[in-house]
Amino acid sequence: MARYIFITGGVVSSLGKGLMAASLAALLQARGYRVRIRKFDPYLNVDPGTMSPYQHGEVYVTDDGAETDLDLGHYERFTGVSARQSDNVTSGRIYQTIIQRERRGDYLGATVQVIPHVTDAIKSFAQDQTEDLDFVLCEIGGTVGDIESLPFIEAIRQLRNDLGRGQSISVHVTLVPYIAAAGELKTKPTQHSVRELAALGVQPDVLVCRCEKPLPEGDRRKIAQFCNVRPEAVIAALDAPSIYAVPLQYHAEGLDEEVLRAFAIEPGEKPPLDRWSEITDRLFNPEGEVTVGVVGKYVGLQDAYKSLNEALVHGGIANKVRVNIRWIDAELFEGDEAEVAAALEPCHAILVPGAFGERGAEGKIASVRFARERRVPYFGICFGMQMACIEGARNLAGIEDASSTEFGPTKEPVVGIITEWMSDKGLETREAGGDLGGTMRLGAYPAKLAGNSVVASIYGDNEISERHRHRYEVNTGYRDALEEGGLVFSGMSPDDMLPEIVERPDHPWFVGVQFHPELKSKPFDPHPLFASFIAAAVAQSRLV
Repeated sequence: MARYIFITGGVVSSLGKGLMAASLAALLQARGYRVRIRKFDPYLNVDPGTMSPYQHGEVYVTDDGAETDLDLGHYERFTGVSARQSDNVTSGRIYQTIIQRERRGDYLGATVQVIPHVTDAIKSFAQDQTEDLDFVLCEIGGTVGDIESLPFIEAIRQLRNDLGRGQSISVHVTLVPYIAAAGELKTKPTQHSVRELAALGVQPDVLVCRCEKPLPEGDRRKIAQFCNVRPEAVIAALDAPSIYAVPLQYHAEGLDEEVLRAFAIEPGEKPPLDRWSEITDRLFNPEGEVTVGVVGKYVGLQDAYKSLNEALVHGGIANKVRVNIRWIDAELFEGDEAEVAAALEPCHAILVPGAFGERGAEGKIASVRFARERRVPYFGICFGMQMACIEGARNLAGIEDASSTEFGPTKEPVVGIITEWMSDKGLETREAGGDLGGTMRLGAYPAKLAGNSVVASIYGDNEISERHRHRYEVNTGYRDALEEGGLVFSGMSPDDMLPEIVERPDHPWFVGVQFHPELKSKPFDPHPLFASFIAAAVAQSRLV
């Protein structure tokens, strides 16, 4: 029977509950336990799929096509366990499910209430598909005291009773602020936060205290005394130089040992953490550095490209170099070649990531042209692949009006909305005016690669599976014209209907992909495309 670790946060948001959960799972995994992490999000959106990246950061997509919270990306990157639909739920999805059941008459005329119907649905979600696990870590979004998270706190209170003694613990993440004027850390916010959580019926077993100064032993004992935990169960969490140093840092503070002791499990020998030591050694002792220009439209919030950022770091780990990311707003140099050159000339490689809408498109097309003409390594992801095709159509294939129907009516729809495709569910169809939420081509799909292609050599295989999140596709009716201009369609869907990868064999490194390879990259297993892209950037750095 799986044991449960419920993770809550207090005092303020953005304390790093997700990273703590991912790090703890990685440490337990290193000890030989089977783990899975789940996220409860209290907002009323059914999923983050229709939310602006500025509101919520990136949307993380799973193999089974779920649009989820970005924390699931951390979970995968730290554990290597593929996330799935059942690992993320929102209040919106819970209420949607309950209302649908009520409309069908499933409750047999009963009054539908938060308790027991909402809390029962949350508990059912937490326990779904856990038979083969040793530990299930459940992170509750938001901050203790928020109205939105109350049903989730009540649900875990009930679930702890349902599971029985020794089958669950509570880990509470709080802030111990440093007051410069007083020259000391203050424990009172943590005391109040724990008191608030205890008043809701959940007594923490382990406290993780975020602080910017080392936690004095006296303060540790004070927190333990007033919060009703053992002093050893008060874990200091200082800022780390890299998120990949966090597992080692938490282990040094004894987090994994205290969690096991809370379950009355003897920790035993130290876990093998060589994987994390090697990763941090490569990060902190690089043999060189490169600069990658990321030309996007959400560059004001780096969480909008969280997985992309990490995948570039992983590519650096694979090549033992530091990757300096130069975030460039695509709107700043639309139509001005001098500004394009000024922004991109310092870069050893250029990447155009996924996006939606026309804003910034011309700047991205200009970036593609710069990379092609100056022979700078170019990586186009999703929208970035589409812009590479439009650039090639306009400047090499003589199709001056080449555009995308995403931008409005066009005479030359090099990119158009995808209305049907084959999946493991059979033929899927969409309408241009349909709902936005959950209607894209989502999740893992296979692709076949041309045997003599650059990407086949990078993957070391002719068949791959990658995760998608898009509504528009490159129009194969323009394939001949684009290939005459040197842009080769080197990856296609198994039925040969949907373009998956384009490349320029005569270029040092020029690849566009319709999928999102960053979603599958991990620090201990960098995605081959990112490893190869950064290797090309290293080669480019030696030429300038």
